[in-house]
Amino acid sequence: MIAAGLHIDMNKVLITGGAGFIGSHLVDRLLADGASTITVVDSFSDYYDPVTKRANVERYTDRPDFTLVEADICDAAAMSDLFRAGRFDSVIHLAARVGVRHSLQDPMAYEETNVRGTYVLLEAARQTGVPGVVFGSSSSVYGANNSVPFSEDSELPLPISPYAATKVAGEAACHAYSHLYDMRILCLRFFTVYGARQRPDLAIHKFARMISMGEPIPVYGDGSTSRDYTYVDDIVSGIIGAINYRGSDFEIINLGESRVVTLSSLISLIEGALGVRAKIHRQSSQAGDMTVTCADISKARRLLGYEPQTQIEAGIQKFVDWFTTRPSRANERAAALIQASGSASLSPPIERVPSIP
Repeated sequence: MIAAGLHIDMNKVLITGGAGFIGSHLVDRLLADGASTITVVDSFSDYYDPVTKRANVERYTDRPDFTLVEADICDAAAMSDLFRAGRFDSVIHLAARVGVRHSLQDPMAYEETNVRGTYVLLEAARQTGVPGVVFGSSSSVYGANNSVPFSEDSELPLPISPYAATKVAGEAACHAYSHLYDMRILCLRFFTVYGARQRPDLAIHKFARMISMGEPIPVYGDGSTSRDYTYVDDIVSGIIGAINYRGSDFEIINLGESRVVTLSSLISLIEGALGVRAKIHRQSSQAGDMTVTCADISKARRLLGYEPQTQIEAGIQKFVDWFTTRPSRANERAAALIQASGSASLSPPIERVPSIP
């Protein structure tokens, strides 16, 4: 594990998408660990309620070591001005259009933000001599690969969604800039991140909300699809390891838990944590969805000192604790339904694909 309180070598850190789910947790950790100044740039798009994203960072807005910039990463002039004024020591690029299914509906928007936006940031970093860049990639780049665990050294199959294609393009852009301009760039492939403040469209959050309100949850396929679920605190530890990395100029590194859990087992865990039985609405499998994801994290262990600490059973309970106590009318209703249902245990044995050492 990367220790809490790890010294941050970087004095001036820029986080794109820093008001979002992963980004705001990274802000929490960096400020707690003593980074001198944090700048967050976020467009506060309406992909989900911008009020939620603003609430993620509002407690920092009066701090002298925190700056919030509302801007679009595709605005080259704005980014150039920001980089020249900030003179950043490290850039963590997390801003992106996200989600496989939404990318099928609006692929051009994904290309604009995820590809052009990444080039804009890389160019601004090059022009201002940023020493280190960390790029948030995705396990979706592994496409229709059923050979687990996924290794960074394996040849990538063709992507099976526009979202995945934009992440492959982002990694390629990072490699080109590192090769041409001697920039130190690490691409981190995140595997199904979850935890407090998770986006409301992601499965764990959506299922918890719908189950607690007595609504049927949409389950695509027979429930046998499997994911490597990674708790957000572990992802943040991996990012901090990447910020402090002083090895080769370019690396691609998986960040996951290296365990796979079936969709049916995930639902059972959420039911158990909520104390409410789910109503299932079976639907056809979705185009662009991967059958399985599982990270080989041996490289992250070796290069970053990465060691995930929160397994899925504990992580789901932590998420539900946050979900049922955060202030919102929807969750007040959810908490009331859970209380009314009693606290009967709903904890069937978890079904897993065999663990990966």
